[in-house]
Amino acid sequence: MPDDAPHPRPDAAPTEELIHDRDAGIERLLEIMRRLRDPETGCPWDIEQSYATIAPYTIEEAYEVADAVERGAMDELEGELGDLLLQAVYFAQMGAEDGHFTFQSVVRRVADKMVARHPHVFGNESRDKSAEQQTRDWETIKAAERAGNAQKGALDGVAVHLPALLRALKLQKRAARVGFDWADTGDVLAKITEEAAELAEARDTMGPDEIEDEFGDLLFVMVNLGRHLGLDPEAALRRTNAKFTRRFEAVEARLAERGRSPATSDLAEMDALWDAVKAQEKAAKASRG
Repeated sequence: MPDDAPHPRPDAAPTEELIHDRDAGIERLLEIMRRLRDPETGCPWDIEQSYATIAPYTIEEAYEVADAVERGAMDELEGELGDLLLQAVYFAQMGAEDGHFTFQSVVRRVADKMVARHPHVFGNESRDKSAEQQTRDWETIKAAERAGNAQKGALDGVAVHLPALLRALKLQKRAARVGFDWADTGDVLAKITEEAAELAEARDTMGPDEIEDEFGDLLFVMVNLGRHLGLDPEAALRRTNAKFTRRFEAVEARLAERGRSPATSDLAEMDALWDAVKAQEKAAKASRG
């Protein structure tokens, strides 16, 4: 076990006092997790968990943080950040048990990385440069880190299990760094037209695998267009999902006023209500200036 791994306490009293001390901060949470994972007195569910079983919860909690931010729900954000922090503590406890790392070593590593990647703040470099220059410097530092980790290919290190839209964006950014990129958005739009035609052809003449392949190509180019426009495709799609939900719920509400539901309506009626909802939203937006 690493030298800075937490050691079992010789008596239970200090442990219990720490667990119930609401002002104890991160040490309290670390002790709670240690107790939950204790093979003799811990929680059976927590004891059974592994890195692989916890990882999906970590992804879910990260999305819930993003959702709270998007909705401006600061009270919820506090709770969601706690849930996300718990995931890091969970992994750190398992890492300590297996002798791989500890919470303190995780903190030390990320702190060292932040200091190394910000020489204009913590070192001797000048802060008198643009955000764009700082981004380029950041990428140069990260490239050097990848070289030190024996990552040779331009795409090495892009996590396979990232959400597909995010991974596509990261792959494209990596390729663009070595010059594999379109010159402007016009080229990307032309490629979208080409890929859309290939998808239509696949739909009419090919099988499911080919159709899926062409559909994926179209999505990939759409991500590229978002990148060229300075947009986050994941954020853009979340925004559209929220817009669709809001408008469809408004359609349902208007149908309910008529004593109807989507199941007892038809496409023509719902489409007309959809257009009315859109028009109302646009008028309200225009009135706000």
